[in-house]
Amino acid sequence: MDLLALGTYALLGIFAGLMAGMLGIGGGLIIVPILLWLFSLQGNVPVDIMMQVAVGTSLATIILTSIGSVWTHHLKGAVDWDIVRLMLLGLLIGSVSGSYLAHHIPSDLLKRIFGALEILIAINMAFGRPPAASRHLPGLPGMTLAGIVVGAISSLMGMGGGAVSTPFFVWCNTAMQRAIATSAALGLPAAIAGTAAYVLTGLSIPNLPAMSLGYVYLPAWLSIGVMSIVFAVFGAKLTHILPVSVLKKVFALLLLVLGIKMLLF
Repeated sequence: MDLLALGTYALLGIFAGLMAGMLGIGGGLIIVPILLWLFSLQGNVPVDIMMQVAVGTSLATIILTSIGSVWTHHLKGAVDWDIVRLMLLGLLIGSVSGSYLAHHIPSDLLKRIFGALEILIAINMAFGRPPAASRHLPGLPGMTLAGIVVGAISSLMGMGGGAVSTPFFVWCNTAMQRAIATSAALGLPAAIAGTAAYVLTGLSIPNLPAMSLGYVYLPAWLSIGVMSIVFAVFGAKLTHILPVSVLKKVFALLLLVLGIKMLLF
């Protein structure tokens, strides 16, 4: 294994962990495009499964990232565990379904779906309008449906789902810090269920790179995950210090650039 590649994975984990902790979003929005770039440079992952390996590996790192950020948010009393319980069943269904769907989508098409969704998320983060004062979170059926959507998108994009759930919570007049913390908490079960499905579906693929478990590339998972779990804690602490609105706009610009790159190249 190239030490330079391991070092790059570690740097990627630092940045992804900070973003996940600060904004309650899965680091997959950053991890997947950069992993694709690294895999293409290394030439160790076949092109026809490159996107699935990038997404599966990214989703697996969210398991580690979520542990640190959720614990920090929980200690500050910011996680709404009632919301987590309401969305949990739908979240698990969506996460597993999204992973199995990704297994059957051609890698190039999955890449373009990722790019389009990333651009939409970037636009929403930068220009999302304040919610109507009368709007509030739906009941169990609505929350279950929201969980399915969040889980499916998180599995397709290799992220914790916070890029979808955080805007949804804010749209329903949940306070920003509570929305971020609760989204981080939802990321853990979504990542566990989605990763398990990526592992199982990938086991039948004959041309996986060495040191892979299904669609999860273990060297990248370990390097990114170890660093992200540490820096997600710092990111979660920064949420309560730094102006989140400014951070969101800066991050939205980065997502927009990466999304366009995924669509065009």
